[in-house]
Amino acid sequence: MLILNSCNDDNNNPAPPKEENVYLKESRPITSLSKAQVLEKAGNLATFVSAYVKNDIKVYKITYKTKNTDGAEINASGALILPVVTGPASMISVQHGTITDPGQAPSLFTDGSEGSSFGSLFGSMGYIIAYPDYIGYGASDNLPHPYEHRASLASASLDMLRAAKEFLKGQTDVKWDEKLYVAGYSEGGFATMSLQRKIEEEASSEFNLRASSCGAGAYDKTAFMKHVINDKTDGIAGYNSLYLWVLLTYDRIYKLDKPASYYFTEKYASKVAAAGRNVSIPESFHLALNDSFKKALNDGTDKGFIDAIADNDVYKFKPKTPTQLYHGTKDPLVFYFNSENAYNAMQKLGATNVELIPVNGGTHSSSILVFLTGTQAFFAKTP
Repeated sequence: MLILNSCNDDNNNPAPPKEENVYLKESRPITSLSKAQVLEKAGNLATFVSAYVKNDIKVYKITYKTKNTDGAEINASGALILPVVTGPASMISVQHGTITDPGQAPSLFTDGSEGSSFGSLFGSMGYIIAYPDYIGYGASDNLPHPYEHRASLASASLDMLRAAKEFLKGQTDVKWDEKLYVAGYSEGGFATMSLQRKIEEEASSEFNLRASSCGAGAYDKTAFMKHVINDKTDGIAGYNSLYLWVLLTYDRIYKLDKPASYYFTEKYASKVAAAGRNVSIPESFHLALNDSFKKALNDGTDKGFIDAIADNDVYKFKPKTPTQLYHGTKDPLVFYFNSENAYNAMQKLGATNVELIPVNGGTHSSSILVFLTGTQAFFAKTP
């Protein structure tokens, strides 16, 4: 039979070789959850979302190729959540908010983490969920996370989507209908707008992007910087540690290489030099900064830092995709003017498909539920 088969005329037209993956390096199953287990993970949100939870889910960790901020090729990772459904499903790329504990990376799928709770919920609603870890977490946790760095958040998220596409081609559990939605809150909101812009400008032929939902992101870095260096803020140490993290990230990535004493007063400079972002600043952030540094920003003489900040102003484009911007009007951490400025700038560029949704009186944390429920409704009505 082997001889006969080898002589069969069908072998004159052999099957084409299997297409090699370009981005996907590895995938492995993490867990499977029933609808009941998804609701259990939702905790306090279960009451609000129980009507939408309809499917069991399967969760995978995927490892993929991307590039670090210096252009070096690295391996990154993320969680990919598949709904157990019979028909085709759309995909949502969810960009996670700020995490300070590497154990909260989406690909680790730790109980109580954003990836585990929100990812499970939206997956159980019938969506394929791509949840990138970003650089600095998961497979790349040996590298510093480029906090609030527009370009690398966008590229790491986009390459995760490319790897997810390759993974989906190689399995039969669920069929992707090729529709893509993007969403994220806080750093995730900034990352989502960064990803949306990159897809629209560079990868529109690869992905059928249908809608974007951005919550409470720091889109206008220039205005944000001017505010925190000149005006009194709440002086909450936890908030200030995030402002400090952004400053140190930009100093590193843009090779400004200034000593801590250039930025900070004597009270904090040596502590920052020794401990980096893990320094407690329990007063208005502007009081911790040197007057000479603030003057150099205000009068434009520190061009290096000003240009680094401006390179991360993500909102200066005309979205082609229907977009919603959610933001609490009383957000004490990521100020409301970020979304307001982004919306106004997009309108001036001629955008007609962008909607600003203020959460009146909402803070950074209290506005999350409005964002989640609004995003679900927005995606459901945008086929």
